[in-house]
Amino acid sequence: MRLFLLQEIEAAKRILLLHQSASPQHFTITNGVHRVAKGGSIMTFFSRNYDRLMGPLENKIIRSFRERLLRTVKGNVLEIGSGTGLNFSCYREADQVVAIEPNRVMREKSMIRAEQASVPIEVVGAGAEKLPFEDQTFDAVVGTLVLCTIPDPESALLEMKRVCKTGGTLVFLEHVRMNHALWGRLQDWLTPAWSRVCDGCHLNRNAVDMIQKAGFRIVTVEKKYKGLVVVIHAEK
Repeated sequence: MRLFLLQEIEAAKRILLLHQSASPQHFTITNGVHRVAKGGSIMTFFSRNYDRLMGPLENKIIRSFRERLLRTVKGNVLEIGSGTGLNFSCYREADQVVAIEPNRVMREKSMIRAEQASVPIEVVGAGAEKLPFEDQTFDAVVGTLVLCTIPDPESALLEMKRVCKTGGTLVFLEHVRMNHALWGRLQDWLTPAWSRVCDGCHLNRNAVDMIQKAGFRIVTVEKKYKGLVVVIHAEK
């Protein structure tokens, strides 16, 4: 846990320092293979620099979680909040992946990774609270480090349940509020400032409770780093 916390602190320092010196940038990336729908959030400092800021934490810790979580996901898969496409290379057995991401900059950054993936990836500009898909469309719904950021996670999870087939799976990797008197309160205290800098990320949400309340059946919860990180498998 100490290593993970130190990595998060270092990431926070880089975010704050770079945010102070950042100048506006603009990206124009087009692609004729995978569809990028119109719409999405405004360009932000965090979305422009996500890969750079989170690189050390990603390489040392998160990448191995992604690979283990996603390599056996099968069928027609919906990925929630695909960001810059860091999950795309981890899929091995999916028939296809539809990845939604409301942030235009992150969507555009993800296109190269979508093209390089070993399974078909379609990137769609949409928010999780109103999914543009028919009921019972997907065999699996996945997300990594996303429930912390969705503005209305309760509504989003109900939408995930709607588009997931009966008997389908829900697979999530999340950081959550720790069940610890000191660290939990620290997360509560840090969240308002952290959320403003990091595109709405909340350090103190309880992903397991939210998934249960949406009506999914929890199959397994694997806790890492004293409960700071959880790997959740659930079923509809």
